Amino acid sequence: MRMRHKKYLEQRLEACDSVNLGWLADYAAEKRGEFQKRTLDVKEIFGNENPVHLEVGCGKGAFAVEIAKRNPEINYIAVEMARNVIVSAMELTIKENVPNLKFLMGKAEYLEKFFPENSVERIYLNFSCPYPKESYKKHRLTHKVFLDIYKKILIPGGEIHQKTDNRKFFEFSIESLSENGFILRNISLDLHNSDFEGNIVTEYEKRFSDMGMPIYRLEAVNLLK
Repeated sequence: MRMRHKKYLEQRLEACDSVNLGWLADYAAEKRGEFQKRTLDVKEIFGNENPVHLEVGCGKGAFAVEIAKRNPEINYIAVEMARNVIVSAMELTIKENVPNLKFLMGKAEYLEKFFPENSVERIYLNFSCPYPKESYKKHRLTHKVFLDIYKKILIPGGEIHQKTDNRKFFEFSIESLSENGFILRNISLDLHNSDFEGNIVTEYEKRFSDMGMPIYRLEAVNLLK
């Protein structure tokens, strides 16, 4: 279903300039054959040298805002490709006055053009699209195509934390991560009935959990560069 264009979207985005780092890629330039590379200076952006955590596919920002509030000693950058969605996340961040959270608009395949190597401590993949058709598996955010990007920007020993409601996608992720140099730990096949502490419930997570669906979770440690 095509998402409706939000009223006054451009004006709302402009009002969020204080937390908006811009686009991950200039698509018009890309179509002309011009490839953009703009390395983010996180120290300049946040005014400190705190560790950087990245959420890929932040939706309306409930998770990003809450985890940033709980951990003021960590810098968070949240990525979302849908402008209609990310504007709500940015507005929530401004409303809640969360200084250690910023946003990038765009697709995950451009992350390595913006983040220096060995610069991100942790990546969160919360309820990414599972792309269930086999022909679309390269679009899954735990496919080797994306894992190779994550490995470049993650520090040695950096982590990926994934949550999903889709068991087949979860099984695919376990296999893909294992085959690509990640060590798995804290695997849960039913997060809400486990002894895991500190879980932050996302918008999608609450919806699926309320329907009685199990939530799958894992942590993957980057050991190979």
